[in-house]
Amino acid sequence: MHEHDADDDYSSIGDPEEHSIGPAVFHDTVAVLAPAEPVCLREAATVHEAAQRMVHARQAAVLVVDRAGRLAGIFTERDLLTRVVGRGLDPKATALSVVMTPEPEVLAIRDRVAYAVHCMSVAGYRTMPLVDDERRPIGIVTVSDVIRWLADLFPTTVLNLPPGGDTLKRPGQVDSG
Repeated sequence: MHEHDADDDYSSIGDPEEHSIGPAVFHDTVAVLAPAEPVCLREAATVHEAAQRMVHARQAAVLVVDRAGRLAGIFTERDLLTRVVGRGLDPKATALSVVMTPEPEVLAIRDRVAYAVHCMSVAGYRTMPLVDDERRPIGIVTVSDVIRWLADLFPTTVLNLPPGGDTLKRPGQVDSG
């Protein structure tokens, strides 16, 4: 340990914000993220219709449901780029069933935020469906929801970051770039 580390401006000893994340990570459920209402479409809907609904709802995905209203798949903005535009498919003539991700991983309202973060981090998901016990969509959880939750846990730190995107570093920290 460097002799100035304990006294520098970046020391978090005694910082109540740092201590508030522990219980939150282990106890907060996905419900605290205030998930958005999902946009749901049937498998026969076109990519064009899905894209229009996504834009109108300001969401990055639509959930594809079967006749019983149960989750059958998810179609995201990433799918639009890679599976539709990237392949030269016609959005007005392509059904969601052709380009959706079938049987996606899901979250339940009682799942911990830590589990959602784990799923998103490991698999690279930016959007996850939230379903009930019958696998009917009840919400959408996004990376932005998690970031907003984190910012709420550390309001003083977030509000006091310097403008311009400067990264705070601890003294003695080596920047390899």
